Amino acid sequence: MGASVPDREGRPVRIVAPWVRTRLRTAPGAAAAMAVLVVLTAYLAAAFPRSVDAYETNGLRHDIRTAVAAESVLEVGMRAPGPGVRQADREEVLRGAWVARAQGKITGSLPAPVRADEGGSAYGVRTSQPVEGTDAWLPAPDNLPPMLTLAAQAGLDRHSTLREGRLPRAEGAVTERTGEVEAAVTAATAKSLGIKVGSVVHVPGVDRDELGVRITGIVVPRDPANSYWAVEPTLGSPALVTKPTRDLPPPRYWRASLLLAPDAAPALLGTTGEPQVYWRIAPDAGALTARDAPQLASRIASLENGPELTRLRAPTVVGPSAVVATGLDEIVAAHRSMRSAIAPVVTVAALGIGAVAAVVLVMAGSLLAVRRQAELALLRSRGGSLRAIGGRLLAETAVIAVPATAVGLLLAVLTVPEARLLPAVAAAGCAGLLACAALPVRAVVRHRRPRPHGGREDLVQARPSRRRTIAELTLLALAIGAVLALRRRGTGGSGAVDDVDYLVSSAPILVGLIAALVLVRLYPLPLRFAGRPAGRLRGAVGFLSLARAGRAASSGALPLLALLIALTTAAFGGSVLAGIDGARERAAVLATGADARISVVGSSPVLPDGLTAAVRGSAGVGEVTTIRVEYGVPLPSDAKGFRTALGVTMIGVEPKAYARLARQTGLGEFPAGALKSVGGGGVRDGGSDAGRVLPAIASPAVAERLGDQPRDIQSAAGDFKVRVAEIRANTPGAPGGDYLLVNAADLTQRAPTTLLVTGGKLDGDALRRTVAGFGTGPGNGLTVKLRSDERKEFVNTPMQEGAERIYAAAIAAGAGYALLALLLSLSQTAPERLTLLARLRTMGLTRRQGRQLLGLEVLPQALLAAVGGAFVGWATIVLLAPGVDLVRLALTATSDVTLDGAPLQADPWSLVLPAVGVLALAAAVSVVQAWWAGRQGSINELRAGDSR
Repeated sequence: MGASVPDREGRPVRIVAPWVRTRLRTAPGAAAAMAVLVVLTAYLAAAFPRSVDAYETNGLRHDIRTAVAAESVLEVGMRAPGPGVRQADREEVLRGAWVARAQGKITGSLPAPVRADEGGSAYGVRTSQPVEGTDAWLPAPDNLPPMLTLAAQAGLDRHSTLREGRLPRAEGAVTERTGEVEAAVTAATAKSLGIKVGSVVHVPGVDRDELGVRITGIVVPRDPANSYWAVEPTLGSPALVTKPTRDLPPPRYWRASLLLAPDAAPALLGTTGEPQVYWRIAPDAGALTARDAPQLASRIASLENGPELTRLRAPTVVGPSAVVATGLDEIVAAHRSMRSAIAPVVTVAALGIGAVAAVVLVMAGSLLAVRRQAELALLRSRGGSLRAIGGRLLAETAVIAVPATAVGLLLAVLTVPEARLLPAVAAAGCAGLLACAALPVRAVVRHRRPRPHGGREDLVQARPSRRRTIAELTLLALAIGAVLALRRRGTGGSGAVDDVDYLVSSAPILVGLIAALVLVRLYPLPLRFAGRPAGRLRGAVGFLSLARAGRAASSGALPLLALLIALTTAAFGGSVLAGIDGARERAAVLATGADARISVVGSSPVLPDGLTAAVRGSAGVGEVTTIRVEYGVPLPSDAKGFRTALGVTMIGVEPKAYARLARQTGLGEFPAGALKSVGGGGVRDGGSDAGRVLPAIASPAVAERLGDQPRDIQSAAGDFKVRVAEIRANTPGAPGGDYLLVNAADLTQRAPTTLLVTGGKLDGDALRRTVAGFGTGPGNGLTVKLRSDERKEFVNTPMQEGAERIYAAAIAAGAGYALLALLLSLSQTAPERLTLLARLRTMGLTRRQGRQLLGLEVLPQALLAAVGGAFVGWATIVLLAPGVDLVRLALTATSDVTLDGAPLQADPWSLVLPAVGVLALAAAVSVVQAWWAGRQGSINELRAGDSR
């Protein structure tokens, strides 16, 4: 520790060697390697909570920004004052100045975290009921006049570009009795309705003459997607609307909007449109974070029907008749629901990689403790206390780990912005604390009592203590409880921000831990059985390798634990990613029913002649199945006399071809004989045979409605009876919907309306070019829907993409830590292995036999880790699969396709590849060690007195 020398006055002065600096200078390579490991671990630990925060925040903002404008805005509305109010007051409430002042009061009183986006907000006065355009020159398809919305919406100059004329103005004081006002229309409205600058559109008045609306300008929206235009689509472009009626085809009419000046709104009081004052507050999502979601939902509920609504109804703000309507609460609820589904699954990956990282840090500390065993034993024998030794080792490691932890934290903050700092600091701090404590704790525990010099720690001869047995049984009980809990209630939570059951999410880790402990206990048995036969063989390599494997340290459970958890995490993560991709492929098939779907739309829904043959000749097409699809076929009355209003989809098919298609797509496979033809072609005595009974395949809801007796069906394809022969949840002709499947040969009208195309190398562009030549008839267009295009539609939201990135990072990090664990395990015994190899070479062992010896020595443990890891990964997935549903990870809440479920299934590649990688890595390390030993001399390994 130090020595005493006299100073100039003869007094003894104690000289103390700087321990930390001396140790760092003695082993700079080990210190640098430890620093790199701590930096990496601290970075991953700090990056995880920041990544989760970032993708959840981006997910909330994305959901709000991409939602339909009519659903995301917060609309405050108020009916115009009734006739009982003084005329001047009624008109004053509708003028632009009063509405603008109320807009400022509303946005200023919004409770945090609700904030207004001024650029997307709109306010003004509009007719809540469309008014009729009475001019004869206006287009009137099917003799129905256009229905118009008169909107005096502020900000037209900021949100549009003037193409022709000028913007509307309010000349003088506009009142309820004003005879004419000015307005502008968009270019799309002007083109569709034949409006020009100077045109006058008349609308009916109430107790007065018609109101004339003079068009003074034609404008073009600067950003049609902005909520200023998008909340009410007819503001920007007219729409041809179908009038609800029983007539076929149903009559249509135009719906459009005329844009008045804000101060012209009082004139709407004299129309039939029932004017309404409105303030459409677009939410500002830029300042929201995922932690704001619960409070945001609470504030929205209060605005809709609570204390905040009461504040808006104050006379100084809007008034007692104010109402608030929004779909923002549903958007936030969908976000929280997705978060509650994703968070527990992501936590499984985080806990898995965290456990592997912790084990590797402990292994690194153990390796340093083993390498310095003689040094520490000497200090202990010279009177060094455990506290002093532990304190010196702690200071030594802290000098390395603390700055490395700070660097890792800084890298995480720089690479993952817009997230909370405190969780990252706590996570990185835990990693740094473990790195600091691993070496001193291991050394103190190892040197509590004097140990005999050169004592062996054979794994075969080791006997587990009672404490170890009790600890293993405790962990086994925890693992069983976690797995049972996950299978019973799944990984989902209630949607609260921190609603994650960490015990349930740690079930894969606990299963891997128990498997490691069990395998370590069983591992000596095959070595004992194989050692005796190997001793009777002629060669010495096999026996020596088994003997060396049996003499491995009894602490070998630590690297095995790291490898098992890493392989389990990789298998679980790879299976999750494969399950997400499989669910999206399934959803794409449900969207089309085949690789491609060609349908005809229009007044004559019959496929053109020659189309089927042309499609069969298109590039990549394998098989084409023709079907007849008829929508809205009414079902017969049920026992209570009610009829299905919308009807179901009836599909006429050729049974054999369609059965093959159903088998290929996995959508409602059935035997072709179930749709056996009844003969006659659906005709008897020259007319439709309504009395024939056709066997049918139906969806569960339709089958329940029809029962087991023949029921009458009336359709455009003929009148007949059906009896349900088979029930299937899905079918390619109408995936995801209610349907009735019959044999097309028994229909009176059997002309196909749809082609279902399959092909392994289908060329979508070539198929579209082929179809384009047949869809030129007026009103008889052809649509091509490709499964590959539908698959591309299932893009990741920020939350889904973030979760997938975390799983991909967990797999990569797990592989890296597994590599480190294997290297640390082999490095711990490397000096002893090289010494043995040098001594055996003096006895005639060849270089080739040396390589074989080193390879066979590590093979039992590597094989145990690889096979055990693959098995534990498979078992973990099988055990946890009933509690994991990947639908929310694969699809969004707004997806048009609905999956019944996407259970977790073991992915063979995710099980096999990591296990093979462990074997390959162990073999590679052995080859490198043998090569290195061959290049080095044997003097150091064979020096006298070496205890190795």
